[in-house]
Amino acid sequence: NSMLIQIWSFSQFPESSCHLNLREDGYNHSMRGFLSFAVFVAGVISLGVEFAASRLLEAVFGTSNLVWAAVIGLILLYLAAGYFLGGRVADRFPAPTVFYRLLAWGGLIVALVPVPARPLLYRAAAAFDRLQLGPLLGAFVVVLMLLSVPVTLLGMIAPFAVRLAVRTTEETGRVAGRLYALSTLGSFLGTYLTVLLLIPGLGTRRTFILLGGVLVLTGIVGLLLSNQPRYALRLLWMPFLVTWLYFGWAQGPIKGTPGQVYEAESAYNYIEVIERDGYRYLRLNEGQGIHSVYHPTVLQYNGAWMHFLAGPFLNEPPFLLAEVHRLAILGLAGGTVARQATAIFGPIPIDGYEIDPKVLEVGRRYFGLDALPNLRPYAMDARVGLRRSPYRYDLIVVDAYRPPYIPWHLTTREFFGEVWQHLSTHGVLAINVGRAGEDRRLQAALTATLLQVFPTVYAMDVPGTLNTILYATVQPADPANLEQNLALLLANQQGGPLLWQAIADAVAYPAPMPVGDTIFTDDRAPVEALVNAMVLDFFLWGEIQTLGPVTEPSNPATGP
Repeated sequence: NSMLIQIWSFSQFPESSCHLNLREDGYNHSMRGFLSFAVFVAGVISLGVEFAASRLLEAVFGTSNLVWAAVIGLILLYLAAGYFLGGRVADRFPAPTVFYRLLAWGGLIVALVPVPARPLLYRAAAAFDRLQLGPLLGAFVVVLMLLSVPVTLLGMIAPFAVRLAVRTTEETGRVAGRLYALSTLGSFLGTYLTVLLLIPGLGTRRTFILLGGVLVLTGIVGLLLSNQPRYALRLLWMPFLVTWLYFGWAQGPIKGTPGQVYEAESAYNYIEVIERDGYRYLRLNEGQGIHSVYHPTVLQYNGAWMHFLAGPFLNEPPFLLAEVHRLAILGLAGGTVARQATAIFGPIPIDGYEIDPKVLEVGRRYFGLDALPNLRPYAMDARVGLRRSPYRYDLIVVDAYRPPYIPWHLTTREFFGEVWQHLSTHGVLAINVGRAGEDRRLQAALTATLLQVFPTVYAMDVPGTLNTILYATVQPADPANLEQNLALLLANQQGGPLLWQAIADAVAYPAPMPVGDTIFTDDRAPVEALVNAMVLDFFLWGEIQTLGPVTEPSNPATGP
């Protein structure tokens, strides 16, 4: 606390010049208006910093509730410290000069947050790729600690402004209510401004720098309006430093992964495309899973993608290739499943739902989405998109992972009821589920939930991965149907090697079928709590492996 108080050298202010309220310092009505504006700006910056901090961490640590809880919880703690200190400092040094210098220094430190965070997160990204828990958690804690000083300073603004604005005890409540309302309205604006405009348009690092720069300028202008040009001149180096940070230092890659050909930030994800040996890989956020693979002449990448397509052949034989008329893919990403399905079933209509329009843009640019005229991509939430669809599908694929999590609203009994309504009379749902070694708690809960809606659920383990595909069928099905339909396909030379391999794997790698006691519903779906427990147990007791979608195959032609 004493460090925060002394950082602006409050001792240089004589006692007689510090204990002044607005009226005694010569403030007029317009100066009071600028004070209110400064409080509003600080509110914008405080929520902007919170969301920018979460995105700073998501690129390495993912988007789980644990990350959000850590960010929100600590920021609230820092703000509480700021409120306490702001009141103490304002009572001791109630001068506008101190207030606006506080703003300027707070803005500078906000702008500087990405500077030490950048090398730490680079190391954390490398540790995550090697699944080294110690460096990973260490970087996580240090980055959160970096936020302590700027957020605490931002918390000091509102109580300090109340102290400056109050002239009589009779107006204390009214002034405090007005200023805190302005601060909250600023936070409201900062939420949408940061998430919808700044981060997608500028990136996380430049968002920090811009937010900090705005606060620096507000502080300097406030000093000038307070008739304190000498203090303003002393701080003029700050805007120049912030400008250099924005246009000079912030250049360069966020991760700099070997083989990287593209990276960007959207309102939803950190997006990265890596190219190695002619194969392109789509990675999102922490990059622990490969969401799409593309090669101009190769279609068989193993992994979960092609194994979804075995689902329809759980139907009673003879089930012909031509009986698959329409597909839906919930979690389209770069379109790997759509390309493989088109190669197998022909140019049948495929509806692909992907919540992030930037991912679809990357899919068109790097993964050949535009080469699939039968594919209709929709930039919307998968559940909303399926609910609005007028079609029934012969196969619905759910591959909407944010490793190692499945979005909870795509796991519930009510959602599976909506899926049922959009399946044909011989339709099949195929969903990608992660496991931690042989810990199948998530699979067991999903199986129990699926059996609330579907008569039959069958599971297969994708070889060489920690992925399990759950197939849920509208018609009662026998796993033996897979083998019989595969024999018919081979006899008639239909489907091709990609489909044959997918069905053969589904036959050869059946998964255990535990049925849990938990039923996921729209009211209660503790998916993340369950996965968090699995991951923690896995790191503590199990062999460290990759969770979520299949990791990058060393040789996609022969397996991961």
